[in-house]
Amino acid sequence: MSKSVTEIQQAFKQLRLAETAEELPELLRKAEQTSWTYLEFLEQLTTFELKRREEKSIENRLNWARFPFYKLLTMFRLDEQTAITERQLKQLCEFQWLEQTYNLILLGPPGAGKTLLAVGLGIEAIQKGFQVYFVTMGELIQLLKTEEFINKSKIQLKRLRASDLIIIDDVMYMAMDQREGTLFFQLIHQLYERSSLILTSNRSPEEWTELVDNQGMMTAILDRLLHRVEVIHMNNESYRLKHQEKIFD
Repeated sequence: MSKSVTEIQQAFKQLRLAETAEELPELLRKAEQTSWTYLEFLEQLTTFELKRREEKSIENRLNWARFPFYKLLTMFRLDEQTAITERQLKQLCEFQWLEQTYNLILLGPPGAGKTLLAVGLGIEAIQKGFQVYFVTMGELIQLLKTEEFINKSKIQLKRLRASDLIIIDDVMYMAMDQREGTLFFQLIHQLYERSSLILTSNRSPEEWTELVDNQGMMTAILDRLLHRVEVIHMNNESYRLKHQEKIFD
């Protein structure tokens, strides 16, 4: 005796094909209407399952990323600024720099579009299969200071360290004490040449040393951050550091 559709749906669920189980009646209806062959039916079945798995994977990575908002790169108005060209933006979206663990530093005053560009690139990276994590500098320091005794902080930092791309927003907007500077240095050292960073700030890296008690430690942090980096000044002015390897030709 042949099984009912409900029984076959249950079998799909047991095989962890829940999305396909839900769609099965609709796929059977289309198969009857269009006279699919067995092979065509199987192709539609597997295509649907793979598509839904990819969609769910993207949804999970977006939740993991913790973006403050969901805005695509199409909302970044290239025509309203000269900090980056259309060609350069396309080059960034190819993510060769991410595969080679380059960093990006986006500089400019509030409202210049730094966070919008960073989030847009982060969402695009997720669409390409990368793991992304977003955090403000203030949140990051708090996570680092409480990692040892707050489980939530431990979980979030574990996710951060496992990410391909970490976006740190509002870097060095305020001074760090000795302990905070040490914790930040240890994190940057752990991530060095393992993950890429996008940092946004309204202060240039030269000014960051003024906000840390231990300037030697800040110099060590900068050595790692600026080893392979592209600095984009969102104030319609070009900004480049000496002795750096570059992304753009």
